[in-house]
Amino acid sequence: MPINILMPALSPTMEKGNLAKWLKKEGDKVKSGDVIAEIETDKATMEVEAVDEGTIAKILVPEGTQDVAVNDVIAVLAGDGEDVKAAGAGAAKPTASSVPPPPKAAEAPAAAKPAPAPAKAATPPAAVAAPQAPAPQTNGHGRIFSSPLARRLAKEAGIDLARINGSGPHGRVVARDVEGAKSGKGLKAPAAAPAGAPAIAPSMSDKQILGLFEQGSYELIPHDGMRRTIAQRLTASVQTVPHFYLTIDCDIGKLLAAREEINAAAPKDSDKKPAYKLSVNDFVIKAMAIALQRIPNCNVSWTEGGMLKHKHSDIGVAVAMPGGLITPIIRKAETKSLSTISGEMKDFAARARARKLKPEEYQGGTTAVSNLGMYGIKDFTAVINPPHATILAVGTSEERVVVRNGKIEIAHIMSVTLSCDHRAVDGALGAELIGAFKMLIENPVMMMV
Repeated sequence: MPINILMPALSPTMEKGNLAKWLKKEGDKVKSGDVIAEIETDKATMEVEAVDEGTIAKILVPEGTQDVAVNDVIAVLAGDGEDVKAAGAGAAKPTASSVPPPPKAAEAPAAAKPAPAPAKAATPPAAVAAPQAPAPQTNGHGRIFSSPLARRLAKEAGIDLARINGSGPHGRVVARDVEGAKSGKGLKAPAAAPAGAPAIAPSMSDKQILGLFEQGSYELIPHDGMRRTIAQRLTASVQTVPHFYLTIDCDIGKLLAAREEINAAAPKDSDKKPAYKLSVNDFVIKAMAIALQRIPNCNVSWTEGGMLKHKHSDIGVAVAMPGGLITPIIRKAETKSLSTISGEMKDFAARARARKLKPEEYQGGTTAVSNLGMYGIKDFTAVINPPHATILAVGTSEERVVVRNGKIEIAHIMSVTLSCDHRAVDGALGAELIGAFKMLIENPVMMMV
């Protein structure tokens, strides 16, 4: 029986990917572990390995195809002894009607046996009696069933697919549903906001925005997967995470002197190339890692069920790359030397720009550092990237006039701003963390203790 090769989920949050390149062609024999294709996610390009042995009978998704959904059939493999031509001839890319319906509630394990009723009702009788709106048809992973054309039309019209009643097989949203939604037909009522919660104003549709500008006065550049992901995650962060900000000035004169001395003493190879060259950012990463260990109640992640208190300081560091940014993570940064942190960051930055990072290298972490000092930015605020509870925004180092012991002096001052998730880190606790960071960054010798 032919074996379907599916679009893999290369990370827990991946829903779609681009099939960048086939490394095998129809008729090629493959064995388990062979690299058969390259998949582009929103952050990286990754290799896909064959799981089974056989011959590639049919490639259903050509290379260069974008937005291929996870678990879509991308190729068919004929097993040993099977007729390759027959397997390929019988292969067909699944259509909307061939997608299985979502499991019924009765089939779910949790519905096998109802829980006993509590002695006292947890909700008012009126709330229990209120009818519930039917849940949108999904594939079990929270994605709405819809055809590619429907998704494109909805995007152009600025309509949320979740608000459209689907008339296709198994409630799938098809093109005619989107056309009807444009005139207000077939739209679900928006969910009511909780009592007392401010309503979020709807954003302008693409059509409304384009209507504000003269035709030919602009170039429309489609978003890639990375830019979409950044927009979705940061919009959700600003809307759901209560941010507050703490700014402090740090005198980094001792740090600059120590950095110069350490770099000058770095061992050199036969080509007189130093083994390492520390940057100010390396000191920032180390100082933040140790500060989190000294103020462990800030090294946390908020969940509705409880607070995750992390044992190690895993520091994400924002790296700019074409089309967006990514935050590779220095794991257990509190245990690593400055030269090790420097080496890891150089490797991460190079592979990030080539989109060669693995998901485990940029997902997770306990906090993040965003440094715009190299662009001359004095200070700024950064948006928290959940599940982090904090992020440190680092400005440029500049000479400023300060007063010490009644005397006017020139000092190298660097402003930093800590963004905090107020659900997890209160104001006084955030002040303790940024104070611990200031003490370490101003006295770098304390990072060695």
